Amino acid sequence: MAKRKRRIGLKVFGVLLLSLLGFVLYTFWSTGFFRNIENRFDGEILRKVNITGVEDMQISYEDDFILLSADDRRATHQGNPVQGHLYYMDLQDENPQPVCLTTDLKTPFHPHGISMIKTDTQKYKVYVINHVEKVHTIEVFDLYNDSLVFKETLKHETMISPNDIVALEGGKYYFTNDHAYDKGFGKKVEEYGGFAWCNVIYFDGSDFKEVADGIAYANGINFDKERNLLFVASPRYFLVKVYEVMPDGSLAFIENIDCGTGVDNIEFDPDGNIWIGCHPSLLTFSAWAASKREISPSEIIKINYKGKGDYTIESIFENDGTAMSAATVACPYGDQIYVGNVSDNHFLILSSTSSDD
Repeated sequence: MAKRKRRIGLKVFGVLLLSLLGFVLYTFWSTGFFRNIENRFDGEILRKVNITGVEDMQISYEDDFILLSADDRRATHQGNPVQGHLYYMDLQDENPQPVCLTTDLKTPFHPHGISMIKTDTQKYKVYVINHVEKVHTIEVFDLYNDSLVFKETLKHETMISPNDIVALEGGKYYFTNDHAYDKGFGKKVEEYGGFAWCNVIYFDGSDFKEVADGIAYANGINFDKERNLLFVASPRYFLVKVYEVMPDGSLAFIENIDCGTGVDNIEFDPDGNIWIGCHPSLLTFSAWAASKREISPSEIIKINYKGKGDYTIESIFENDGTAMSAATVACPYGDQIYVGNVSDNHFLILSSTSSDD
């Protein structure tokens, strides 16, 4: 009887051990750990611009400027936060230089995702995700040419862990929550288990409501007005999720685009192609973010999306992190590509010899 119990115990232990080993191997495989990263780009690095943590950026192709969102996240994680800023670059200039727009902002500012929408001639409404000591808000500004005026702070209980935002007409917007739990044991379980617990929130001008859920680490978000489609990045599963926007702002899921890399912020070029800064190895990125590795790989992908099941994905840029670690966003402008990151001390301006945009 005792031997039989021991045999059963060993079998149970063996099953648990194999299950644990399978989970570990799946985690390594599903996060790109075994991927071979090559330094590959059909072009050259034109400039390295020394601003730390340009995590998000957006280009106005109509008025030829780019807006940058920058914050030294490592300083914050180490307990020594440094005021973040928004920057403006005039792309009509042959050698555009960043101009800080928030030098006079007195309140703590640690910008993350940004979005802007044109409201009048040379006037834009700018929305910025702001994180200050676990308090999450959306800061709203008016941008007149290269002058920024603060308007209001938006705060709501649905802002659990906001990551990115996309502005719509009439003061409406969508934003993503990249965690269902902002701290504690729940956050750790969510991160290491890869659970799809995150969501998209819609503000209709008067009320907030959840319009999509079941997303693993909901990250970048952007709206294609011409096709009435909303795109949401889910880097944990290497997916871009595609939704049709209903008249009331609710979302109808269309499909997942399997990108094979950790997709972050989503931008469009003038032809409607999707450009995304990516983390090809999420575990390497996590180790780098925790200061356990010196560099983290970067990738840029371009998606030509024509409709459900009809799209192509092209890897434009791949680097092991020696040029710049942890790419988050890519904005093409002519034959140049502006590339931001989580917290490297510079961002890149690439000159592409193959761009057709």
